[in-house]
Amino acid sequence: METNNTYGQPPVGQMPMGQPPMGQPMQGQMPMGQPPMGGMPMYGYPPMGRPMPQLIVEPMPKLENGPSLLECRNLTKSYVYGRNALDHLNLTIEKGHIVGLLGPNGSGKTTLIKIINGLLVPTEGEVLINGQKPGAYTKSVVSYLPERTYLEAQKDVKSLVEFFADFYQDFRKERAYDMLQALGVPLDARLKTLSKGTKEKVQLILVMSRDAQLYVLDEPIAGVDPAARDYILRTILSNYNSEATIMICTHLIYDIENILDDVVFIKNGRLVVQSTAQNIRNKFGKSVDMYFREVFAC
Repeated sequence: METNNTYGQPPVGQMPMGQPPMGQPMQGQMPMGQPPMGGMPMYGYPPMGRPMPQLIVEPMPKLENGPSLLECRNLTKSYVYGRNALDHLNLTIEKGHIVGLLGPNGSGKTTLIKIINGLLVPTEGEVLINGQKPGAYTKSVVSYLPERTYLEAQKDVKSLVEFFADFYQDFRKERAYDMLQALGVPLDARLKTLSKGTKEKVQLILVMSRDAQLYVLDEPIAGVDPAARDYILRTILSNYNSEATIMICTHLIYDIENILDDVVFIKNGRLVVQSTAQNIRNKFGKSVDMYFREVFAC
């Protein structure tokens, strides 16, 4: 005996009237694997009806013959099989530039910085500094400010200056002491007794007191007050050789973009933008900060 379905449900194995066969979309519905109208599709493309920001890659002009200061060739780093922190990244940085290394969290910035400084080994590809792989030579020409301090908290400021002077042949003690004096930091003060902002300044002074060819600064102004940020940026500008290059990794783009010559955007471990800051302003009529927000909009 058949039973009437009084709840509008189809008999088992059958589709209700007006419904498409299984596996086919309803009228007005997107097929499986595609986004709804106005939604965010896969692979990071913008919602329908919203144009994708124009992406640009403009290599830096070389100042001299010979190898580039920094070259990344198909640079790949995998922490987990099948997931790349850096994904065949190709990037060339020349001498004489202040460069912003920019990208959202998880884009591969810190991984890149650690490979440049020989703290990580690539899974594939290579990094070259003046044509050489990271090693004893590259450490002699790269001055690195990590996001977290590696300095011994029990040491006093003078001991840290003397340590750097002993360790790095290109370290200029007079420059460091002049900056510390201008800041009013007691040389006999232990690092652990200093405020967070003053610690940040001491670390930066030590890094910038080297006559390096490449300065790599990871979040140099994070967690400090605006006045401290101004001091740090002035220190960066006034204490490096104009033939050297400074790479600054930061999320505080608005605070630093006025000192940047060039910007590099990376996303999912790949290069998506390399240009001068001025070209971005001219082409798009917006600041680097606003363009960054557009490129990486969620």
